[in-house]
Amino acid sequence: MVRSKAPLRISFAGGGTDVPPYPQERGGVVLSATINKYVYSSLIPLKDKNEIEVNSLDYNMTVKYENEEDLKYNGQLDLVKSVLKKMKVMGKGIRIYLHSDAPPGSGLGASSTMVVCLIGLFKHWLNKPLTNYDIADLAYKIERVDLGIKGGLQDQYAATFGGFNFIEFLKNAIIVNPLKIPPDTVNELNYNLLLCYTGRRRLSAHIIEEQVERFVKKKKGVVKAMDELKKVTIEMKNALLQVRLDDFGKLLHCAWENKKKMASKITAPFIDEMYETALKRGALGGKILGAGGGGYLLLYAPFDKKQAVAKGLERLGGRMVDFNFEFEGLRTWEVK
Repeated sequence: MVRSKAPLRISFAGGGTDVPPYPQERGGVVLSATINKYVYSSLIPLKDKNEIEVNSLDYNMTVKYENEEDLKYNGQLDLVKSVLKKMKVMGKGIRIYLHSDAPPGSGLGASSTMVVCLIGLFKHWLNKPLTNYDIADLAYKIERVDLGIKGGLQDQYAATFGGFNFIEFLKNAIIVNPLKIPPDTVNELNYNLLLCYTGRRRLSAHIIEEQVERFVKKKKGVVKAMDELKKVTIEMKNALLQVRLDDFGKLLHCAWENKKKMASKITAPFIDEMYETALKRGALGGKILGAGGGGYLLLYAPFDKKQAVAKGLERLGGRMVDFNFEFEGLRTWEVK
């Protein structure tokens, strides 16, 4: 048996500047870190069978594929089908199990992480010579090119590489810059952050479509907001490296204010109410993770204000989620 797991991520700032065509025209940057929430996959070779059986443990679903015709995209496990095509495993007898600690639409990059996890699974099983950059690029092409799912580039690289990263998205290159954050700083940052599930999932594709359309039409406010978000992301990276964590928290607020200008549905009345409540109770800043519209709200609050912030959000229906940072990316192993 072969298993793989890849971590989900929280994006502190820069999300949106990784969505084409912005990075090709102006260069994008993202500051993110992976956390101890994962997507898992397992592969069991089947003797005397030529079918592929996929078991989604999250959806209690089992699907079997016997030939290429079975891999037509119909809205059911299309990401899995695309990976099966790309990795050329049809005709082999295998059973696959999939499980995620967070659902798609949560803002933690679950869909992209699942693709990375599956590629890693087949890379190990088939002994394919793929680098981390190869895996992330392949995952991006499967999602954004083959399936046409709207979105950016950051999630695939975060899940593959793991840890704290400052990622640059340039016209002809993507550069992952790992950040070496001292353990004391990591612990203090973790202690001052709150992760709150808003209780509502979102569909990011429509938000991203509007964002791209606004940028392509060169709407002044949108281009300016994205350029400013890029500057804030660089400032946040510097604040983190220089252990200016309260400044980091305040810059989260600046990043959120700019991100909201990129598309009309990035925020919503219930998000605004939760965010304003958090600020009134002592949070210095925060943002919705992912494209927006729902999912998880990330907040920075000094340690003596955290409990008050959490109670305020819980009264509005929020659910606090414990997490720690994860410093490893995609991992695969065998079970004898």
